[in-house]
Amino acid sequence: MTPTNLPWRVATVVATKPESVRAKAILLDVPGWPNHLAGQHLDLRLTAEDGYQAQRSYSISSASNGKPQIEITVERVDDGEVSPFLMDELRVGDQFELRGPIGGYFTWMPGGSGPLLLVGGGSGVAPLMAILRARTLGGDRTPVRLLYSARTADELLFRSELEGLDEADGEFDLITTLTRGAPVGWTGEQGRIGREMLAARGIASEDRPRVFVCGPTPFVEAIADALVALGHDGGRIKTERFGPTGDVK
Repeated sequence: MTPTNLPWRVATVVATKPESVRAKAILLDVPGWPNHLAGQHLDLRLTAEDGYQAQRSYSISSASNGKPQIEITVERVDDGEVSPFLMDELRVGDQFELRGPIGGYFTWMPGGSGPLLLVGGGSGVAPLMAILRARTLGGDRTPVRLLYSARTADELLFRSELEGLDEADGEFDLITTLTRGAPVGWTGEQGRIGREMLAARGIASEDRPRVFVCGPTPFVEAIADALVALGHDGGRIKTERFGPTGDVK
């Protein structure tokens, strides 16, 4: 539930860039924006000329750096009201309203005990990217492993950034898997993330990782159940899910 005392702020589009064939990152300047925690989200509101309004929630994919700028990553929902506009019509200089940051449960800060296990499905990797960026920005050396599932290689978000981090950071391990076939030369995993893959490529429950899982509701529920079945402490598993429209739940 969104706190009722959060003000709506005017956000101005500073830049956009493709993140996959179905998604793009949008950098926003938001005067008065407070610092946010990695894993938080925001509400975005569009208002048409006739007064009609459409509102959606989006995870923040950037780390807080003390500037009034944030990044969201939008994936197209073909029958949606908001994402097609943001994907096809939005231009640098355009403005809309947003409020946030929202959420205190699915958040991460540097420090704490145990390694990090991040599990993302589709655009659910966006808040996990904020965690990774916050870790890098803060110089944190917590060991972290990301298991990331996408339908096709063309739909992998943040691919070059994640692969670069995997090469440069010896404490970061990237495992990607594709669920709808792989291109020639693909060296990652194939198939859905489930109990078998978590056992083989995740972090063992004996190492007591802190776990963050984000994606569509069925994905999140299946991963959480599999982790508990593998002996992970349910109290160390944090989940964030979204429905058919992409709204964060």
